[in-house]
Amino acid sequence: MKQYHIALDEKDTADYCILPGDPGRCEKIARYLSDPHFVASNREYTTWAGTLDGGRVLVTSTGIGGPSAAIAMEELCAIGVKTFIRVGTCGGINMKVKASDVVIATGAVRYDGTGREYAPIEFPACADFGVVKALADSAQELGERWHTGIVQCKDSFYGQHSPQRMPVSYELLNKWEAWKRLGVLASEMESATLFVVASALGVRCGSVLNVIWNQERKAAGYTEPDDLDTERGIRVAVGAVRKLMTEAQDNRGQ
Repeated sequence: MKQYHIALDEKDTADYCILPGDPGRCEKIARYLSDPHFVASNREYTTWAGTLDGGRVLVTSTGIGGPSAAIAMEELCAIGVKTFIRVGTCGGINMKVKASDVVIATGAVRYDGTGREYAPIEFPACADFGVVKALADSAQELGERWHTGIVQCKDSFYGQHSPQRMPVSYELLNKWEAWKRLGVLASEMESATLFVVASALGVRCGSVLNVIWNQERKAAGYTEPDDLDTERGIRVAVGAVRKLMTEAQDNRGQ
């Protein structure tokens, strides 16, 4: 049956799916695969497909934020996808995280709303260990400057970037200080939801994020330029999918 939002059905399935937020990045990511081709587009959900070492891979955009990301994962799971890697952008929080670095999330602060309809807030948003390892190994082999750790996820972009003008500034500013003191690496908008939904649906998920900038480093006087290039995270994600495919083939051969 064709899924209502993503406009895909079982014949379109693959074991692996890369999840950018921006529909405009799908073709760009698919160009790293063999036989890249457009599959479907509806609302914020655009899908391309291709092959990697003979295995089929989907690239499906999720739009911005947790609600649309959860819909994408739900419907992709319904057609049979088992492993997901989010490729996105983030802003650094921890002072060691610089623009152009790569952040691989091991877990996420659940400052979103969608995940609360899947699991109580006490349940952690954790990435799959095997996917994290594949991403870290891929980043290392590619020679990227990379970090693993916790990211913070929110539903309001401007709640982070202009907290002082919000009526609840007292909460936003105090929570931001808490994330800093706890060593949270970066802030973005989808990983927490995806990790919780993946746990609820029994599939694997990880996230690799390109650091655009770090507002804390800017406030401290560092002058490194912003970096809007997403190629680093894409290459890391594709390399991780290849590693996961190889591992699956090796396990089948035992």
